[in-house]
Amino acid sequence: MLGGMLVAIDGPVGAGKSTVARAVAARLGFTYLDTGAMYRCVALAQIQDEASDLKRTTEDLRIDFEGDRVLLGSADATEAIRTPEVSQRASVVATDPEVREQLVDRQRGLTQRGDWVAEGRDIGTVVRPDAELKVFLTASDEERAGRRAAQTGRSIAEELADLRERDERDRTREASPLVRADDAVELDTTGLPFDEVVERIARMAEDVRAGTPAAEAAPQQAENT
Repeated sequence: MLGGMLVAIDGPVGAGKSTVARAVAARLGFTYLDTGAMYRCVALAQIQDEASDLKRTTEDLRIDFEGDRVLLGSADATEAIRTPEVSQRASVVATDPEVREQLVDRQRGLTQRGDWVAEGRDIGTVVRPDAELKVFLTASDEERAGRRAAQTGRSIAEELADLRERDERDRTREASPLVRADDAVELDTTGLPFDEVVERIARMAEDVRAGTPAAEAAPQQAENT
């Protein structure tokens, strides 16, 4: 079993980060951290209480993970944080520097001990730039919109418009913009089977853990076939 390692998976909305990261963690025997769920929890809490102060809300919020379930306080928020309304609000909440600072501190604390696969927008650039393996997961706009539409039941056109708006917001925000880390392996999943994506990342992690530099482990794993 691998040990003492962080695999950071970043990328835009709809790239498949959550499902891939969860599966990679299971494949390696690591703990999975969905950092996006933390921002979604803040967004949901603000929607539930529009009069609340965002900074105070974030400070007071208790977010826990139990397997695949996300707990907000004592309530199971797993499904509630995946609605289109929460997704849009989370994209806005994530631009707040004070919110990001507080959640990044939590994420750093969690991933300093043990074996983790963490996914989000800025794991490899801001949260843990010292991660042993960084992967930037992406796909074509159309494929990402199709994946989102399958999850939400909305039209591909609606999802395409939303993800392009979110991409622009994520890339241009002042606090932790969405960028690929210089030493990240970019993996375009357009047309790739899910199991192959998972296996490529897992093999890269195994190679890196065995002593192969990520830059050398990456080419044969990240090149689409």
